[in-house]
Amino acid sequence: MLKCILIDDEPLARSMLKEMLQDVDGIEIVGECSNGFEGVKSIQALQPDIVFLDVQMPKINGFEMLELLDEKPNVIFITAFDEYAVQAFEVNAIDYLLKPIEPARLTKAIDRIRSKSTVAAAPKAADEQEKNIFLPEQMQRVVVKDNGEIKIIPLAQILFLEAADDYVKIQTQDKYYLKYQTMSKFEQQLPPAQFVRVHRSYFVNVTYINKIELLEKEQYCILLKTGQKIPVSKSGYAKLKSFLGI
Repeated sequence: MLKCILIDDEPLARSMLKEMLQDVDGIEIVGECSNGFEGVKSIQALQPDIVFLDVQMPKINGFEMLELLDEKPNVIFITAFDEYAVQAFEVNAIDYLLKPIEPARLTKAIDRIRSKSTVAAAPKAADEQEKNIFLPEQMQRVVVKDNGEIKIIPLAQILFLEAADDYVKIQTQDKYYLKYQTMSKFEQQLPPAQFVRVHRSYFVNVTYINKIELLEKEQYCILLKTGQKIPVSKSGYAKLKSFLGI
């Protein structure tokens, strides 16, 4: 018997999926959630074999929800949007089904999970995918874990990002947060009109730049409005000049 959780903000969509799953042998629905926060808690508590996950949801979307899980479950995306299919498979989704769901496609997706070979191949497939996943709404926020709590940080509140081994330090005016992600992935996500990579280890929110200081010949640093100083590489200085039109 495969335990499954349904995560979708639309009650009607969950109800229709439940009816379809009742006709599939070997399926037990152990939980329903209307948003990603509930989904994280339910997955951690119930350890389902399958998660049927919507993409577009309030608070955090399906991809952001998966980022918050230490151990990723078998996921079948259920959505009305076809433009996120590539991203779904890059996070190792078992399948990507468009609403309205066809019963045959649903059964086929579940059969893939039942297949041991499909499940065993999942970690390798994930390792081979290095391209970052993002949705348009992610470009305005970063989701992090902080002392067991989930924090949503608007990009407008971020002063700078700094590489910290396998993590990225996200600095706000109040404190900093650590996120397990690479700088190169952030480079794909961050809006270039707001953040400039001024150094191999730093992105700076241009809104908070006070001035650019010359330290010595061809060596510069950025002085933020908060008083903090950020080193600027030669290539970073060229990017800044281009951005500022100087």
